[in-house]
Amino acid sequence: MLGPLLRLLSGCGGVWPTSPAPGSASSGEDSEGRDGLLWWRDLARCHAGEVSVAVAQANQVLEDQCRLESAPPLGTVVGVFDGHGGYDAARFACDHLFPNLREASSGPGGVTANAIREAFLATEEGFLALVSRLWEAQPDIATAGTCCLVGVVHNRTLFVANLGDSRAVLGKKVGRTGQIAAEQLCSEHNANQEAVRQELVAQHPDDPQIVALKHGVWRVRGIIQVSRSIGDVYLKHAKYNTERIKPKFRLSEPFTKPLLSADPSIISRTLQPSDSFIIFASDGLWEHLSNQDAVEIVHSHQRAGSARRLIKAALQEAARKREMRYSDLTKIDKKVRRHFHDDITAIVLFINYDLLTKGAAQGQPLSIRCALDY
Repeated sequence: MLGPLLRLLSGCGGVWPTSPAPGSASSGEDSEGRDGLLWWRDLARCHAGEVSVAVAQANQVLEDQCRLESAPPLGTVVGVFDGHGGYDAARFACDHLFPNLREASSGPGGVTANAIREAFLATEEGFLALVSRLWEAQPDIATAGTCCLVGVVHNRTLFVANLGDSRAVLGKKVGRTGQIAAEQLCSEHNANQEAVRQELVAQHPDDPQIVALKHGVWRVRGIIQVSRSIGDVYLKHAKYNTERIKPKFRLSEPFTKPLLSADPSIISRTLQPSDSFIIFASDGLWEHLSNQDAVEIVHSHQRAGSARRLIKAALQEAARKREMRYSDLTKIDKKVRRHFHDDITAIVLFINYDLLTKGAAQGQPLSIRCALDY
């Protein structure tokens, strides 16, 4: 049974083309385009199968960044970097985490959870060094941070590593009915979740203000929702919590232990024939779509344009919540648009299990980065 959101999308026949079953890329489907604040790459071949990418901008300067690299020996690597407090940390992570992963995986062990963790921590150390160099001239860089979601398909193994509240969701075929089920692949680190608050309290037993309810939202020290990130140096090193940063970030109570962590949660699993696709997306998408709605939208339409279709569905829902038309929402300029929705990044990776089983590489190496203007 289709959910109400999917029924709404299916009724918009001229906007989202449908087909009975997902297909493979053809020469006309590997298209790149832009419509205002929405950019997309509809479908491209990669070593794990096929991929669809789209980004919608809401902030004055885009704070979401994304990247996909597909080539031996790593395989296919996907990254979603959801910046906050500015774009500096997200751009830095987007530039450096993949090279750090290549370096960490270059030894005899290859791609492992430990290598991925090492790449995250090297990226964190690199950004801290940048903040230190720029502190006198650009102190606000100490308040920039980013959530980081990275997926790696290496041979038939999938790794998903996460900091913050971006999310990876698997679309998995159920039985012989043609239905699709959603399975969330990563833990989220947002203080609005009870488990995260308990973790923070356990880690900071001498800090009664480690989590505080502010304007109806749980936050670390009343400032930030996520408990893990790259950057946010002012919450990790007290020497950057000074009058040089903006008052809205400054903490009145001192601290000696870092309030946030850059240690990612990492899962690994052997892919199965029933694993159809994975949606990697920033919190801007999941604010408006449930896991199940998202996988049904992807499953019930052709592959080409899947990421763009997800973002349009989220924007439709954002418009509905504000009792306005989607067409009117798209006329609102960046910065003002942020009052209606956040930057949104969506990457849909379609798994070709047969290729992965054979160890065959599909096509040429592929590299994609978000192409919206800064």
